[in-house]
Amino acid sequence: MFDEIKSAFIENKLAIYVAIAVFFISMILGYVFEPNLYSYFNPVVEDLTQKVQSGTVKLTFADIFFNNIKIVFQMFIYGVVFCVSILLLAFNGFFTGYYVAISGNLFYTLLLIIPHAIFEFSSCILACASGLVLFRFMYGFLKSIWHQDEKSAKLILWDSFNENSTRLKQAVIIFIMASVLMAIAGFVETYLTIPIAKAIISVLS
Repeated sequence: MFDEIKSAFIENKLAIYVAIAVFFISMILGYVFEPNLYSYFNPVVEDLTQKVQSGTVKLTFADIFFNNIKIVFQMFIYGVVFCVSILLLAFNGFFTGYYVAISGNLFYTLLLIIPHAIFEFSSCILACASGLVLFRFMYGFLKSIWHQDEKSAKLILWDSFNENSTRLKQAVIIFIMASVLMAIAGFVETYLTIPIAKAIISVLS
């Protein structure tokens, strides 16, 4: 199993590198162009703040995890349509950069983000990469069907699937790893982020 996980990451490192680049570039742009993004993202921030204050959204482990895992799942499934996974990741990057920019106190904001963001950002990057690998599977699958002749439809589909099944398996492996990281991120955000931030502030003050 370890060898399969290792192969999934090594053979799809380009997809991972692309996802890393998309996320961090979009996050930097979100921070730099915060004034230009105000009309797009401020309603999202206000809506989320209102839901938290009203109790509609609760910052429990279950709520945080299920909200974030939905994003991970969307990045994976929407990989069937090539650009959508990248667009979802870029949106999250832009929003993160924007949120940090409007926070006011950069140091304190980073304290409240970094502990769980290490796992959450990694999860989002892998989720996007898994979507890109899923797209490669679908492309290879359809390409194989197109180039097969003189077989029954059932046999063509079966042969095409077998020919590209490794890529599908790798996409699922990377998706599972993204889900595990998101679960860890949810736990850290719920139970550890604020205590860590308070401990660091008390040491520095």
